[in-house]
Amino acid sequence: MLKARTDVVGSLLRPPELIAARNYYAAGEIGPAQFKDVEDRAVDGVIDAQEAAGLDVITDGEMRRESFQSQMTEAIGGFGEYTIDAFLWGNWHGDDQVGDKQVERPTQMGVVEPLWRKRHLSVEEFVYARAKTDRPIKVTLPSPSLFANFWQSDAPDNPYPSLDRFLDHVTIILKEEVQELIRLGCTYIQIDAPHYPLLIAEETRAFYENQGWDIDRWLQHGIALDNEVMVDHPDVTYAFHLCRGNQGSRWLVSGSYEPIAEQIFTNIKAERLMLEYDDERSGDFEPLRHVPEDKMVVLGIVTTKSGYRESADELCERIEAASEHVPLDRLAISPQCGFATSIIGNNLTIADQQHKLQTLAEAAQRMWPADYA
Repeated sequence: MLKARTDVVGSLLRPPELIAARNYYAAGEIGPAQFKDVEDRAVDGVIDAQEAAGLDVITDGEMRRESFQSQMTEAIGGFGEYTIDAFLWGNWHGDDQVGDKQVERPTQMGVVEPLWRKRHLSVEEFVYARAKTDRPIKVTLPSPSLFANFWQSDAPDNPYPSLDRFLDHVTIILKEEVQELIRLGCTYIQIDAPHYPLLIAEETRAFYENQGWDIDRWLQHGIALDNEVMVDHPDVTYAFHLCRGNQGSRWLVSGSYEPIAEQIFTNIKAERLMLEYDDERSGDFEPLRHVPEDKMVVLGIVTTKSGYRESADELCERIEAASEHVPLDRLAISPQCGFATSIIGNNLTIADQQHKLQTLAEAAQRMWPADYA
């Protein structure tokens, strides 16, 4: 099992030139080769930034994605027409600076034909990044049941007779992706599952229950699908990320992990639990008592929601508080979520982001000096 003390959830802020190039490419103003060159330079930049910060784990910053989950709809045929709102919809809450925002669920979302593979989801990300660093590279993939968001039981052209059949097919696709990543030498894979904490709040839980599964089925069969994706291999470590929504510095729900902690923490096969713990919205560390002894907890104690610059002293205090529930040797630290879950990004600067990553590394070196000797 990977024991890296510093980690990243996945996404980093896209540089302005990449966002501009994506728009030019969509409009047909530049070709694929020119666009890929801009993407490559963006990936080079974030890898250099993570190494300079002193992080133990590297991602490609999800520079090649519109959203953390969009590689599924981009790489797999069968989804209907959609816009970026397919990944942004919901009743979002923000602080006084960004305010609340409501994004309606697009009516055109859905599945219009049996899913089929156009290309691999994340292989390009891994193969390119592994040539740029000698540090462990993490590849992030969405949880299969997250795509219940695209399910419409009453759609006239729905090719699947049930939500179960649809998600079974999504699971097969993601498992095949993991197998190919492993074949190419990937040793660290993360499953992103932000929809499970949405079961905590009545408003968001109602949507998922209306899709056809009650909360018990979400916490049993949904986790079984996640486990199916995580192909057993002695060289591979899996992480499982839970958060409460992260778009444009806003969130969807608040509340402790307690109602879902025991079922998820004890039943998920992942060795590293990446948990959001950057402010009071996440509750206290008490639910960590449910974490089995064979798992590490990666504490998301640096916020990506704002430019507030945490100090290493603050982070060390939080780590010590968590160690009352999980031994220090089974703890690590990270940001609470991505800095740019979609191309929109959160309300902070690249300089803020870099300071936060450097502070993570500083705190880790203070708390686990033997690992850096």
